[in-house]
Amino acid sequence: MKGILIVDDSLFMRSYLKNILMKANFEEIIEAENGMQAIDKYKIYSPRVVLMDITMPILNGIEALREIINYDPQAKVIMCTALGGQQAIIQEAIKIGAKDFVVKPYFHNLVHIVTKHY
Repeated sequence: MKGILIVDDSLFMRSYLKNILMKANFEEIIEAENGMQAIDKYKIYSPRVVLMDITMPILNGIEALREIINYDPQAKVIMCTALGGQQAIIQEAIKIGAKDFVVKPYFHNLVHIVTKHY
């Protein structure tokens, strides 16, 4: 079991989030750059928490969330969104089974939210 799966199509954003979490002593971090990779890596590593971007190529965060929750209803997925009018999408994600969400680029509460669900 790995600790945290970070899913974002931006290498910069994955590195940025990984850096914040490593400074908070989360060491077991794996990365995926799209929803398809997220599903595959979830099945391989069974991470305790997933940080999932919503807007990604190949398979978006909502579809990946749906697949992960179907595979593991206990999955702890935290959605990451740039909140430009995505309130409805966040509500849909929560209905599907997301545990929480973080607003890009305001990560001041990231460690608190991840710790709460870890």
